[in-house]
Amino acid sequence: MPALKTENLVKHFEGVMAIEGLSISIEPGRITGIIGPNGSGKTTLINVLSGMLPIDGGCVVIGNTLRLKRIKPHRVPSYGITRTFQEVRLFEQMTVLDNILVVLTERGILSALFERHGAGHLKQAEDVLKRVGLWDKRGGLTINLSYGQRKLLEIARVLALSETGQAGIILFDEPFAGLFPQMVKIVSSIIKELKEDGRTVVLVEHNMDLIREISDHVIVMDCGNLLAEGNAKEVLERRDVIEAYLGE
Repeated sequence: MPALKTENLVKHFEGVMAIEGLSISIEPGRITGIIGPNGSGKTTLINVLSGMLPIDGGCVVIGNTLRLKRIKPHRVPSYGITRTFQEVRLFEQMTVLDNILVVLTERGILSALFERHGAGHLKQAEDVLKRVGLWDKRGGLTINLSYGQRKLLEIARVLALSETGQAGIILFDEPFAGLFPQMVKIVSSIIKELKEDGRTVVLVEHNMDLIREISDHVIVMDCGNLLAEGNAKEVLERRDVIEAYLGE
């Protein structure tokens, strides 16, 4: 049974078809890479799945119980889904530590600033910040982090949600973009660990070496359609996939 699938999914922008009758399945406990040339609909798909954009046709199926023709962003966590963004979204005027605690304690931003946190929450926050190498930055404001550190903090929040059991499906939208090689290794290791923990990972990525390294299954989109799918090596050697990337 797929963890998530789309059935004839449609998304358009003023008559321009961004996703055109797309039907794909995401298997549970695997890393599925979503690739395709620029403008193929990859990020649009992630935005639809996470409720950032409305569905214009078809539906999204989660597990074997939920058939959704409308996804509200505030309901997405209740479906067991979380995501990262190309443009990192954090609480910039909060500390690095509070950005994690607000996720762990399921409370509002203001209460996260003024309430006392339990020892268990603090230990969880310490663990995830150490995993991404940001524990020494815990008391600083998030706005002062570098671009790469901000991406790592966003991934730390995903880890925190995952470890609380709130997120079984994790959507990564170009998590490696702009990262130094050492940071790439950290993020790659975390994504592999999420799979080992039984999480379902959907990864939009342009780096084909990383797709080959960590993806169990690859879906290729082109012009909002499914072009190909299968294991990375076979898919990336297909002539129609090569032509789509080269624009031939």
